[in-house]
This record gives sequence, structure tokens and C-alpha cells, in this order.
Amino acid sequence: MTCNRRTALAGALAIAAGACVPVRRDRAGRHGALLNILETAANGTLGVAVLDTGTGALWGHNDYARFPQLSSFKLSLAALVLHLDERGDIDADERIGWGADELLDHAPFARERLGGGATLRELAEATQKLSDNTAANVLLRRLGGPARLTAFWRAIGDEASRLDRTEPDLNAVPPGEIRDTTTPAAAAQMLGRLLYGDALGAGARATLKAWMADTRTGQRRVRAGLPAEWPAGDKTGTSLWPGMGSVYVDVGFVEPPGAAPLTFATYFRAARQHTRIDPAAEGVLAEVGRVIARYARDEGGAR
Repeated sequence: MTCNRRTALAGALAIAAGACVPVRRDRAGRHGALLNILETAANGTLGVAVLDTGTGALWGHNDYARFPQLSSFKLSLAALVLHLDERGDIDADERIGWGADELLDHAPFARERLGGGATLRELAEATQKLSDNTAANVLLRRLGGPARLTAFWRAIGDEASRLDRTEPDLNAVPPGEIRDTTTPAAAAQMLGRLLYGDALGAGARATLKAWMADTRTGQRRVRAGLPAEWPAGDKTGTSLWPGMGSVYVDVGFVEPPGAAPLTFATYFRAARQHTRIDPAAEGVLAEVGRVIARYARDEGGAR
């Protein structure tokens, strides 16, 4: 069943890449049309935004609709730690502890270091790379809570993204809820500022990109559809919370050779409730990766 659905998705894109898709004057419109066809074939709601950092062009599908952030907020939380450290507002080598009552279901790093604690930098790295929920909550507690991260987004020009709760409650985002949400357009542009703009210093940018590249949670999502030799990094999020459907998130960057870097923000809300991560739903985001790669080749001359 999974293989058949994945084949159907790929087949839909292959057909769309030919004469069946209307092409608007801006060639990015053709790639947006591919996303529309992908959404129809996937039987869910797809939100995508891609920022071309070379031209400033932003394109996608449902890119101004609201979607849950889920664990993708942890990328920005790690960036905030690096930002405050480089400004001298905190010392990233400060050690902090937590209690056994703070351990959540997914806390591989925090569980291992219970009793010994960790530095803010170590917690930030574990939050990004391992998506450790307890590490994220400990950092939020130390830095000023969800409102502090939201203020960071506002300070770098993101007027849409918001964090209102901590783990695990922030994962309960049914359709129509605005708490703990963002838009694909806001997220892709925010990533552009963090990774290729001046929101962070050069050292912090390099560290964040390295952590994203080392993150393995998204290997079956957008990065699965990108050429393996292209440098890329990401942060995922997943919610199977009962009553809100199943939501899959992947945000990140890719650096096609011979072309400007791209940042992407992708969201897929499946029509059915899943009880475990669905490979076919992750495959939808992998197909988005193939569309992004096609854009890079068509528009930027990537090899």
C-alpha cells in the first residue's frame, strides 16, 4: 500500500512536469503547480514555501496558511541560545540541571544527563539534533518561556510565527487553532535571515548550519528528495495528537552547486489520523524535495 501510494505521488509529478501543467510567466509558478498536483494526489493539506536567497523570490503552495510548528520551533530555540551567547547576554557554557519530574517521553539526552546537568550549548545542540523535549523545556524555562522565543522572531522580522506553550502541549493544534503556529512563508524567510542574513553572527550561523546538517530526523522527508551530494540541513516536527489529524513538518536549507542557497518550510496535514509515523506521509515531503531540486536546476543552473 505504501509503495503504491509513493509510486502514485511520483507518477503524478512526472506527468505534471510535462505539457499537462499550465506555465505562468514566472517559471516558479510551474513548480508551484507541481505542489498543487502533489497535494491532490496525497489526500491531505500541503503547505510549502521556498526562498531563493539569491533573488529573494519566494514561491510555494498554501504559503500564507497557518500550520502547527511542532518540534520545528527547536531550531529557532537553538539559534536564540547562540544569538544571546554571541551578544554576551548569556554564557552558553553555563551549566543547568533538571529534575526527574521534568523528563518527557522523548528525552534521550536529558534522561542520560539527569543528575549531572548540561551546558546551555549542549542543551541547544540536543534540542536541534535529537529533538529532545525536556532539553527544549529546560532552555525555555531558563531563557524566559515561549514569549521570549516569540519576541526573538519579532526582532528578526517574523511577524507570523508564535510559540504559546511548552512540550508536549504545543503539539495539540487542531485546524483553526493559532497558538504555536506559523506560515510556510514566514518560516522560510525567517530561516533565510538566520542562516544567510544578519540575524546571527558568522560563528553562530556556521554552528547552527552544522547542527542542522548533522540532524538525522528528516532523512525520509525533504532531504530524501534532494540530491545526496547537495549540502543540506533541516529540523522536523510530527504530531499524531488525537483529534487534530496527523501533521508532518520539515524546515531547512539546501545549497545547490552553482546556484544560490534555498531555504524551505514544508507542512503536510494528512486526512487520516495516524497512530504511528506514516512512511507515505513522509514521502509527500520527499516529493516536495524533488520539486525543490527541479526548481534549483531550472532557475539557478544547479548541476
